[in-house]
Amino acid sequence: MQERRRVFTASKNEKRVGYCRAIRLPDAGGDWIVVSGTTGFDYSAGTISNDAAEQAAKTLDNIAAALSEIGGAWDDIYFYRAYVRDADVWTEVSPVLAERFVPLMPATTAIIAPAMESEILVEIEVEARRPPEGPG
Repeated sequence: MQERRRVFTASKNEKRVGYCRAIRLPDAGGDWIVVSGTTGFDYSAGTISNDAAEQAAKTLDNIAAALSEIGGAWDDIYFYRAYVRDADVWTEVSPVLAERFVPLMPATTAIIAPAMESEILVEIEVEARRPPEGPG
């Protein structure tokens, strides 16, 4: 059985707080993948949009990139948790979430989290299960 695999990004918080962006836990029935709370920060540009819908879209792109890097896929997601600044932000981001998640229909929880850093309007974490590889 493989060992745990981790993915890191350019987020300063990963080292400061002590976490990885994503982790893949091997299991005979299919590997478990967890992507930590992710925001819409553009690591290459060093910026984050002040528009909630744009943040949500970039957040989902960042999650997709982490899944891909660790050997998972968007279709492996079975659960996501969205943290939003307030109900108005939820109204703005829910169409973006629906566009990406309706085809999967994973379980979900949305949480109002007013204590987030000032520029962050949405943060999302996902759980995924990668099917076993090889003959089944």
